[in-house]
Amino acid sequence: MANGVKKIVILPGDGIGPEVMAQSIKLMKAFEEPLGLTFEFDEHDFGGACLEKHGVPMQPRTLESCKKADAVLLGAVGDPKYDDSPPEKRPERALLDLRAGLGVYCNLRPIRLYDALLHASTLKNIVVRNIDMLVVRELTGGLYFGEPSGIKKHKDGHRSATNTMTYSEDEIRRIAVKAFEFARRRRLKVTSVDKANVLAVSQLWRAVVDEVATSFEDVELEHMLVDNCAMQLIRNPRQFDVILTANLFGDILSDEASMLTGSIGMLPSASIGDSIPLYEPVHGSAPDIAGQNKANPIAMLISAAMLLKYTCDRPLAAVSIEDAVATILSRGLHTQDINLKKGTVIGTAEIGQHIIDEALHSFCDTIMAS
Repeated sequence: MANGVKKIVILPGDGIGPEVMAQSIKLMKAFEEPLGLTFEFDEHDFGGACLEKHGVPMQPRTLESCKKADAVLLGAVGDPKYDDSPPEKRPERALLDLRAGLGVYCNLRPIRLYDALLHASTLKNIVVRNIDMLVVRELTGGLYFGEPSGIKKHKDGHRSATNTMTYSEDEIRRIAVKAFEFARRRRLKVTSVDKANVLAVSQLWRAVVDEVATSFEDVELEHMLVDNCAMQLIRNPRQFDVILTANLFGDILSDEASMLTGSIGMLPSASIGDSIPLYEPVHGSAPDIAGQNKANPIAMLISAAMLLKYTCDRPLAAVSIEDAVATILSRGLHTQDINLKKGTVIGTAEIGQHIIDEALHSFCDTIMAS
C-alpha cells in the first residue's frame, strides 16, 4: 500500500474520554505498518479539561489546528461541576463550536446489534435481532443554533426562555442528499422524520426532502412523525434502514436507538461536511467511573475504524475492527456496562488490547489471502 501521513487532532475531553481515547490511539498506531500510513497526533485540551486549565471550553488555536488536520478524533465532553455555569462556560459549548467551526453538518450514527449482545438488550430477541440502521442527523442547524435564544427576566420578576428552530432550504437539501447517497450503499430506503403536523419548519423539511427524492428514484422514501418514530424504534426497529432527521430529533432518537444494542457504549459516530471530518463515540463522559479502568472503549474504537474507512480510504481495516469486536464479545469478554448472561468482565485497557490484537490478525490474514 502507498505510504502517507495523516494528521489527526486528538481531543480526549472529560471523564472517561482520555481512557477510551488511549485505546483508539493504540489501535491506530498498531495499524500504521500494515496500512502503509503514518499518523501524526496533535493533542489539545477540550471541554471541561480546557475550562479547568484555560478558562474557556475551547481555545481558538484548537479550532485552527482542527481545520488544518485530516481528521479530528474526540473522546467525550461533560463535567457536572459546570452544570450551573452560563452556556459559554459549559464544556458542551466546545462541541457545538467545533461542529459549527468545521461545518460538519452531517452526523452519521450506525446502529448495529452484535449477536453476542442479543440478551443484553432490554427488548426481546425476536424484536432486535439483526438490527442494522444508520441515523443521518443534521448537526449544525435547527433548535441548537437558532436565534433568538436564551433566558429573559421581565420587569415583574418572572422569567421566560426562548429557543428557535430554523432551517433554510439549502440546509435541508444538503443533509437529505447525504441520506439518499448513504441509502444507495445500503438497502435503498430512507425514513425522513419530522413533526410536519405541527411545525412549519418540518413542513418545509418534508417538502424539500420530497424534491431531493426525485433525483434518487431507486431509493424508497417514507415520511414519519417523530413521536411515531420513537414508538416504532421499540415496536419494530428492523423496518429502518436510513433515518434522516433534524438536529434535536436526531439527538434523541439516536440515543434511544443506541439502547437497542445493549449499551450506549457501543455506538460510534462520524460528523462530515465539506472539509474536515470529526469522529467521536456517542456516549457521554461518565465521570462516575472515570479513571477506574471500567469504561467501554468499543464505541471509540469503532469511531477510529470509521476514520480509517472514510478519511484514510481503508475499508478493509474498518471491517476487521468491527469483526474483531464481534469476535471478542462472542468469547464472553466485556466491560461492566454490558449485561451478558455468561462472560467475564474485564477493564478498558484489557478489552481494548484484545480487540486490537484480533483486528490486526484478521486484517493481515485478509491481505495475505487477497
